[in-house]
Amino acid sequence: MAKKNLEYLQRLRDAMKSNGIDAVVISGTDPHQSELPPQHWRGREWLTGFWSENGTNGTAVVTLDKALCWTDSRYFIQASQQLQGTGFSMMKEDGPDAVDLIDWLVENLEPGQTVGIDGMTFSVAYAQRLQQELDDNNIRFNDNFPQFDYIYPDRPERPKNKLFIHDESIVGETVDSKMNRILTEVKAELANAALISALDDIAWATNLRTAGDIAFSPIFVAYLYISENLKTLFIDKDKITDEVASHLNKYNIEIRPYDSVTDFVAALPKDTRLLIDPEKTARGVYDHIGCTPVFGGAGIARLKSVKNNSMLSNLATAMEKDGVALTKFFMMVEKEYPSGKLTEVELGKRLRELRLADPACVDESFAPIIGWNAHGAIVHYEATDETDVAIEGDGLLLVDSGGQYTYGTTDITRTIALGNPTSQQKHDFTLVLKGHIALSTIKFPAGTRGAQLDVLARQFLWNDGKAYYHGTGHGVGFFINCHEGPQSIRLNENPVALEPGMITSNEPGLYIEGEYGIRCENLVVTEPWRTTPFGQFLQFKNMTLFPFDISLCDTSLMTDDEINWLNEYHAEVRRRLLPLLSQEEQEWMNEKTKPIEK
Repeated sequence: MAKKNLEYLQRLRDAMKSNGIDAVVISGTDPHQSELPPQHWRGREWLTGFWSENGTNGTAVVTLDKALCWTDSRYFIQASQQLQGTGFSMMKEDGPDAVDLIDWLVENLEPGQTVGIDGMTFSVAYAQRLQQELDDNNIRFNDNFPQFDYIYPDRPERPKNKLFIHDESIVGETVDSKMNRILTEVKAELANAALISALDDIAWATNLRTAGDIAFSPIFVAYLYISENLKTLFIDKDKITDEVASHLNKYNIEIRPYDSVTDFVAALPKDTRLLIDPEKTARGVYDHIGCTPVFGGAGIARLKSVKNNSMLSNLATAMEKDGVALTKFFMMVEKEYPSGKLTEVELGKRLRELRLADPACVDESFAPIIGWNAHGAIVHYEATDETDVAIEGDGLLLVDSGGQYTYGTTDITRTIALGNPTSQQKHDFTLVLKGHIALSTIKFPAGTRGAQLDVLARQFLWNDGKAYYHGTGHGVGFFINCHEGPQSIRLNENPVALEPGMITSNEPGLYIEGEYGIRCENLVVTEPWRTTPFGQFLQFKNMTLFPFDISLCDTSLMTDDEINWLNEYHAEVRRRLLPLLSQEEQEWMNEKTKPIEK
């Protein structure tokens, strides 16, 4: 495969020479800034060989004599392995040895040279920052270099999957209601129209979904324009069924071809103040806008992030279904593990089958991360036929997985011991669990941001001279994306406050390269706690229903409050799941959730 990547790299350099490009910056996303774009836009992965089914965060830079790929700490191990022999070298996006990509360009190019990008795959915000830095150093900028049009002849087509309606009795809100709330946000930002590019926002606003456009996420490729007098969905028409056409007509949403969006924004009346999100809108679309653009739009993502009572009630059902599937899965693992015949790839297949056995589960919410021992230390490890290993001997098995249920999206990580765990493994697991509990139990005033809480999950590891570098929590969608903004819990500052109804993951971890990985993840929803003379206070409520491995708990490191929290959580797991389990499964669950003590 690496030989092919060298061939692709040469094709690109030939195209660069033909177009007067000295350096090209290659995005890993699509015109909608999707975290996991459709195959049509996954050219950076095709070019570099740094790839996974779940997608990989990375941006490539190619000059006539260098080829580099930037990625974050979740992928350092994976990227360094996959890039070998491809002509590309890995660059660190974060951590102590991080190098800023734009700074590298400025330092390595001469005045008068030209940097090219495909403006349709970079956000307005990123392209403007890049252009400003280049301009300041007399380096030319070309945002119309669609490199894969030149070098990728067998590029996959845009997806053509049919849409379907997400039951509004589950959603708990009509499209009209959502449109009215969006328009209120538009007016609040002193605009009179909006162009929505983010695919998850569009799926939420229209109560429509599809299967297959984007792996593991039921969203679809489109743009959505909204004003008081006109609502337009830009989409390939062969994706529209008669039922979906009637649904759109009911809400006065017209259909136009996907590719016509640039001509549409170019022809908007001059008095239109068009709200766009500069982090989600493509520079290539922005370049065509003929009216006044208004930067903003974060309020629309916030509307989506706050789940109503109907959603939360249905998500509770999804969590119960997920808990049943996971019970069957981990029972199977324990039963068959002694045979030595289980492998990481086989476990992924079995877990998928168990989840999709429930008719309400449409797909997994991402490709499962199933890592045995050393593979568990690769944060976003994805087992393949080439990397697959047998589950044998003593060690830790890390399983990060989730389901896309019509009742909601799940995401859970459990780390379990098979055989005899070491005292160090128990020590490390307990530190991670203590961080998970600390974040689960915190009470905080309204207006608190995730960055203000993040250290709670890291403190016990830091006090032991250990750390992890990924975020502690990401927002989660409702039968949309597993990763959803705008809220997060991470060290990086994010101005978005946590609000009641927001669903967020709680997933501290620890990764000992070459040995094992540990992660403890539940989904939590922010909810009111109480109001005091100092204002309203909030708390997290756990939504996920499955036990932590008590055999890995070193209770000498745990406080009485932490032990009580774990016992109470396991009691809730029993209360909710036991009525849904067989007799044998109930006995297993009772054993896995029995109270622990010092």
